[in-house]
This record gives sequence, C-alpha cells and structure tokens, in this order.
Amino acid sequence: MKELELIKYWKTIEQLKFEGWDFSYMNGRWAHEVLPWSYSDLVRENLSREMVLLDMGTGGGELLQSFNHPYQKTSVTEGWLPNYQLLKKKLQPKGVTIVYVDETDQLNFQNNSFDIVLNNHESYDLKEVRRVLKPGGLFITQQVGDQNGYILSKKLCVNAQAKNVEWTLESAQKALLKENFESLFAKEHFPYQHFYDMEGLIYYVKRIPWEYPEFAVETHSNQLFELEEELLTKGFLYNNQHRFILIGKLKD
Repeated sequence: MKELELIKYWKTIEQLKFEGWDFSYMNGRWAHEVLPWSYSDLVRENLSREMVLLDMGTGGGELLQSFNHPYQKTSVTEGWLPNYQLLKKKLQPKGVTIVYVDETDQLNFQNNSFDIVLNNHESYDLKEVRRVLKPGGLFITQQVGDQNGYILSKKLCVNAQAKNVEWTLESAQKALLKENFESLFAKEHFPYQHFYDMEGLIYYVKRIPWEYPEFAVETHSNQLFELEEELLTKGFLYNNQHRFILIGKLKD
C-alpha cells in the first residue's frame, strides 16, 4: 500500500467510535503480561453486599457491573462527559447514583458516606477519599505508574504530559499512611505490552490521550512508518507498562 493510501487508511482507525471503556476492537491485536495480582479478585474478596460502595472513574461501568453489587448501595463518579452521559442512561435508571467529577477530584458526597471506595486507574485526592470513607472503611486502588508507556512515547516522539510528581508504589503508600490509613496490601509490577498490528496500536494510542498527547496519524506518520517496519521485522511492537495496587483501611 502506498504511503498516502496507508495514511488515509490509518486515519479511519483513529476515527473509530469508542464508548465506555470497551477495548473489544483490540481482541487479537495486542497482548499483556498478566499482573501478579487480580484487581477484580481483590475487590470481590473485600466487598460484601451490605457495604455502601463508591467506584471512582467508573468509565462505562463495565467492570463495576461484574461485581454484582446492589445498585441501591452503589455510587459512581466519572469525569469524561461522554461516559457520564452514557452512565446516566445505563446505570441511573437501575438505582446507581451518578456524580460528575472534574479535574480537581473533589467528591460531591457527604462525610463518612461509604464503607468501601474503589479506584481503578483513576486520579484521586486522598484527603477527599478519607473524608467520604467511614472509619474502618476500605480504599482499593490500582494505578498506572509514572514509567508507563515510556518506550512507545519515545518511539512516537510524543512528549507525555509533564510528570512533576513521582507516582510509584512507594510514594502512594507513603501518602496513604500519612492520611491515617493502614496499608493492608501493596504490590508493584512492570509488565510488557505487545501490539500485533498497526490498527491496534493507533486505536489504543488515540484512546488514551493523556499518555500520548497531541498524537495524530497526520502529524506522526513518519514515526508510524518506522514502527510498521519494526512490526514487519519482529512480528510485534513492544511497550512497557507500570502498575501498582494498594489496599488501605481507614483507622478508627
């Protein structure tokens, strides 16, 4: 395929519709190293039906619904307007409380509202988490660390948004202890990520603009051609990830 035709085709990939947090398009197009823990399993081990639950940054609510928690005891926050509007249609009629949250991470809930707060790859203000949790309440968060995606960012010549604050298990755990939490579980890992075609790579990068700001096929076509050559040679494109998880219990 000629370069101009390829660019035109790649542009159709970056324009594909994306709703909620559904990466089904990526099936067969990528692979991940399995983490040495399971966020979902850890949530299920600590969640009981009588708990009042908050899920921060719930996306399209797909993972939340897999926990089968009573809707009347469930609240969620979401800061991306398309997802927020989706949740209002999908979950609010079932009894879930939907609250919009902006970049300040302030939570529009009363003090001591929740028995458990879940947070999977969402930013948070720990003082706010502490405020809305009941004494003895649990905070379970899985986070993307500050070394995530460095290799791919470098290859795409995309300068990730400035990470002026260290974001690692150590720094997050220190903050947790400072805010009167007891640390119950803490792990960190740097798994690999493989892409098996350019469609998958482009689709993925366009869905997480906070990791790859200002990326576009039009402006980064030279880098994409280089990555295509690497893909044809190796059979996959390698990227690094950075994950850590914490479970904290608010002291009485």
